[in-house]
Amino acid sequence: MLDALIPWYEKCGRSLPWRESSTPYHVWISEIMLQQTRIETVIPYYTRFLQEIPDIKSLAEADPEHLHKLWEGLGYYSRVRNLQDAARQIMTQFNGVFPEKYEDILSLRGVGSYTAAAIASICFNLPTPAVDGNVLRVMSRITGDQRPISEEKTKKKVCSELAEVYPSEKAGVCTQAIMELGETVCLPNGVPDCIHCPCREFCLSSDGSWIYFPVKEEKKARRIEFLTFFILRCNNHTAIRKRPSKGLLAGMWELPNCPGHLKKEEVFLKTEEWGCEPSECIGTGTDKHIFTHIEWDIRYYSVSCSRMSPEFVWVDDEQLNITVSLPTAFRKVLIKTVNK
Repeated sequence: MLDALIPWYEKCGRSLPWRESSTPYHVWISEIMLQQTRIETVIPYYTRFLQEIPDIKSLAEADPEHLHKLWEGLGYYSRVRNLQDAARQIMTQFNGVFPEKYEDILSLRGVGSYTAAAIASICFNLPTPAVDGNVLRVMSRITGDQRPISEEKTKKKVCSELAEVYPSEKAGVCTQAIMELGETVCLPNGVPDCIHCPCREFCLSSDGSWIYFPVKEEKKARRIEFLTFFILRCNNHTAIRKRPSKGLLAGMWELPNCPGHLKKEEVFLKTEEWGCEPSECIGTGTDKHIFTHIEWDIRYYSVSCSRMSPEFVWVDDEQLNITVSLPTAFRKVLIKTVNK
């Protein structure tokens, strides 16, 4: 398989900014950003991040609020917190040098087996296949493997099988070639481009049976949470507060909110309870935001207030737009109220 895949990748692989070098710091940042995030979305974030945070030392010493602002819109904010923790770990445990052994890379905060394997193979040519859902889909179709890809033993078996055939001098190329095949040809949604697939001559599902692969277990439905967001405005300032230090969006800034869908009169009562002295409701609407396992069903109210209660931090528009990092669920509600 790799005899066909490697030449195809070297000829047809896309030019992506993190493929311009095998510098461990660059590959690490890209792999973390690419978790649960589309390549097209990541590219501008990756470029801007490296411009402002060019190396491990600067990441370890960066202001966390600045890091959150650079990350704003990418979601899964624990990733950037883990990045900084891992950078500090590298500075103290590895003398500021990115570790070269798979086990040491895996020991870094926020680095799982897939990311550690990708870095180890791409940067250090170690025969450590990086196996995720993308690779499992490709391999299950090529080999006709009917084992459910959600089972850990399936992943371990695929890792073992690939490791046996990885050429040590081109381990990183192998990792990126399989990734590329799954991202551009053997697609997860829609019909795979079997005609242009370098593996079509020996792929066991190129006859159209690809539709049955990979074998998956049925997903659990997302839990729906009903919330009311408050856009509280006073003297051209907006109220924000910090989320709890643990849980979803831990430690991030947020708009004031509470469980359930409140009616207008309930919103005024809640705003009074917070000590903001509401005077007028100047806008309302609904929105939805989807996380991996949770869906927020949002009703929001924009309320003009007469008092900046110490219950919250009050920021002007410049701070809100340039300095404060708001998760997308809150930022897009703000944008909706501005555009009304």
